[in-house]
Amino acid sequence: MSITAVAVAGVLLSACGSAASDSDSAAGRVDCLDTSGDSVAVGSINSLSGGTAVSEVVIHDAITLAVEQINADGGVLGKQLRQVSEDGASDPAIFAQKAQKLVASDCVAAVFGGYTSASRKAMLPVFEDTGALLYYGQQYEGLESSPNIFYTGATTNQQIIPSLDYLREQGVKSIYLVGSDYVFPRTSNAIVRAYAEENGMTIAGEDYAPLGSTDFSTIVNKIRRSDADAVFNVVVGDSLAAFFREYNNVGLNASTMPVMSMCVGEEEVRSIGAQNLVGQLSSWNYYQSLDNPVNDAFVAAFKKRFGSSSVTSDPMESAYTAVHLWKQMVEKADTFTPEEVSAAAAGVSYQAPEGLVTVDGENHHVTKTARIGRVTADGQFDVVWSSDGPIEPDPFLDNYPWAEGVGA
Repeated sequence: MSITAVAVAGVLLSACGSAASDSDSAAGRVDCLDTSGDSVAVGSINSLSGGTAVSEVVIHDAITLAVEQINADGGVLGKQLRQVSEDGASDPAIFAQKAQKLVASDCVAAVFGGYTSASRKAMLPVFEDTGALLYYGQQYEGLESSPNIFYTGATTNQQIIPSLDYLREQGVKSIYLVGSDYVFPRTSNAIVRAYAEENGMTIAGEDYAPLGSTDFSTIVNKIRRSDADAVFNVVVGDSLAAFFREYNNVGLNASTMPVMSMCVGEEEVRSIGAQNLVGQLSSWNYYQSLDNPVNDAFVAAFKKRFGSSSVTSDPMESAYTAVHLWKQMVEKADTFTPEEVSAAAAGVSYQAPEGLVTVDGENHHVTKTARIGRVTADGQFDVVWSSDGPIEPDPFLDNYPWAEGVGA
């Protein structure tokens, strides 16, 4: 099967994967990692072009910062890291092709990146077939676990469910679902529908726009006429600016019909314009405005490296954290060999800018503190709610009986 065919097959997979500890196929295993020199190659794969580049270029920057900091601190097991960067070009098939190149030709010790769930699912067969490791730093819809992927962004019970709990506590009884048309928004909204049914909430409508779409006039007018209490928004990339422009054009705002977004962080606020988003809500685990010494140092280092006007965001921080978690896994295993690194992962913790995160060795996700932020006029977020502490990852929603069958 060609890599393009593999990519298409990956996109068409159901959301459920095998448990991280249940499978380990040796088919197509690639073992060209060379640790004999004074450096070791690591890969990064992000969209540096295309519709999601607005969100992904800065994630690449965060990975680069982590690699540079680790090298300045002596490297990993005494070896410097040599970063090999690839452009996924906002195309799942290209992500799969470039992942294969990084693993089989560049012989990297690990790969950091991926953004949309379509890109992750396209790459998943590459990593499972070759035995290599992908560190995926983006929040996603859950219902997946792979022995070859570590998920350092939020899963459903660490982002989507807390955002719905918050809306319900604020008196929201009806919500309108809107998203880009691919795996993450559709599976997320299936979970939202199940949550709403369990908790007596009404779904006022549900619509999707193609990835990269800039025409939201029909969808936004349907939203306006629905008279919903709030909008649950899983639109991504360049489309966000078009969505909020139309939303504002029809007279909607955070007071009349607030939007709870899953993919609007500081970088997106900057590209859309804070004046168009003041008062709107986002659900994340990290915000640049968090007040703690680790985050202060992270923000200062990022601004020094990439410019004083740059901002940090949740996907950037999760990707940055992923590199540091991998370093600690390698040092715990005392080897760069992927299988042994994976076996050593359980319980590895890192004091990240967002707070303490710890790896679950069974499902390869990490603990995360959930937070709801409200956009402020200066383009930052005021945290209006946070969980009591880090939430254990539950990617298959085993602890939520109402979610049984969702995504099947």
